[in-house]
Amino acid sequence: MALEIERKFLVTGDGWRDAAHAVVPMAQGYINDLGAMDRGEQRASVRVRIQGGQAFLNLKSRELGRSRQEFDYPIPVADARALLALCVGGVIDKRRHLVDHAGHLWEVDEFLGDNAGLVVAEIELSSTDESFEPPQWAGREVTDLARYYNLALASHPYVDWSAEERGEAGGGGSGAG
Repeated sequence: MALEIERKFLVTGDGWRDAAHAVVPMAQGYINDLGAMDRGEQRASVRVRIQGGQAFLNLKSRELGRSRQEFDYPIPVADARALLALCVGGVIDKRRHLVDHAGHLWEVDEFLGDNAGLVVAEIELSSTDESFEPPQWAGREVTDLARYYNLALASHPYVDWSAEERGEAGGGGSGAG
């Protein structure tokens, strides 16, 4: 078992683009839905992801905040494609840009399709109190806001967010502007 410790931030501007040293296309979907999680019927999300030429089955405990249990298993790409067809909600399409900044790796997810316009940066840490220097383009922290989690985006994509939900992004949700 691994413990994932992660912080999420909205991205402002395009300053991160030139610093990205790799881009990985991703498609992912969920075997379970957000409603079952919200009702407490399930305590972990079950995700299928194809990233580049690899595929994974991932289970992640349902917890808001900085840390959660995570289990990640490689699977054949053909199996992942078949599982994506079984997923509930929409398939999340995104490009993950890898950016090194001040000794940490940042993953900048540029969402496509129904989540186009949303750009979120994540940093994984070794402890909940590890200090880090946020880059200039890291805007408001959204770690504790469930709507920014991929499971929520599969069920309620950015294109369907109300003006109030988008306003909560403070205008900083789009880095492709």
